[in-house]
Amino acid sequence: MDAQTLRAETFKALHERDRAFVMPNPWDAGSAKMLASLGFEALATTSAGFAFSLGRPDAEGALSLEDTLGNAGMIVQATSLPVAADLENGFSDTPQGCAETLLRAAATGIVGGSIEDATGIAVDPIYPFDLSVERVEAAVAAARSLPFPFTLTARAENLLHGRLDLPDTIRRLQAYAEAGADVLYAPALRSAEEVLAVVKAVAPKPVNILMSGALKLSVAQLSEMGVKRISVGSAMALAAYGEFFRAAQEVHELGTFTFTERSMPFRQANQLFKG
Repeated sequence: MDAQTLRAETFKALHERDRAFVMPNPWDAGSAKMLASLGFEALATTSAGFAFSLGRPDAEGALSLEDTLGNAGMIVQATSLPVAADLENGFSDTPQGCAETLLRAAATGIVGGSIEDATGIAVDPIYPFDLSVERVEAAVAAARSLPFPFTLTARAENLLHGRLDLPDTIRRLQAYAEAGADVLYAPALRSAEEVLAVVKAVAPKPVNILMSGALKLSVAQLSEMGVKRISVGSAMALAAYGEFFRAAQEVHELGTFTFTERSMPFRQANQLFKG
């Protein structure tokens, strides 16, 4: 069994356990290695975290497909863990374009990835229902053509783009599940009740939950609710950038260096990156 197939089988099995697993989101090779050193079992890219590392906003067109694939490949090479990629809207409006993107992404070594139904157009943010389903169907067909079990996640983006329509979000997730998506994902769920509604609506398919400050639930609570996978999106990147910014602010505004008391020791960091 080659390395990519082994990672793919491992990733698939994580979704079949009777408890949730956390899939944190590194934005570069260094953060990937740090997460692996702590014992996490799988990783996923973050388009926002990666964009910030390039000095770009998280906005439509900020990252090209080539940027995204390069970042995914770098994270794959950094550790032996399974890696899933945020493939945004497939970098295409068409079903065929989504399929082609997935195949190109798989060539980087990733073993999972997500396709979302967001258009990237502010005045018309979500693809029509039928087209959205066709895009998932095309991505599923591409995934099934691969020589290993690629885990395809279908994302319903209504809530993230201000369309607070949970019934339509659930309708879309159910259709994506019927189209063959392996995992269902609706970012920006706002309560435990909404999480439970999504989990029940697409059962027995696994659900990914994006944790944020608004959704104050623990891993244990989410697992008890039937969630199989938990991601953090750009939250860890923002935590790192927040600490960096506060340290720089302290030096610039106060002329003090107390931030060094909170810094990771050089020896510890250096040792992490030797592995």
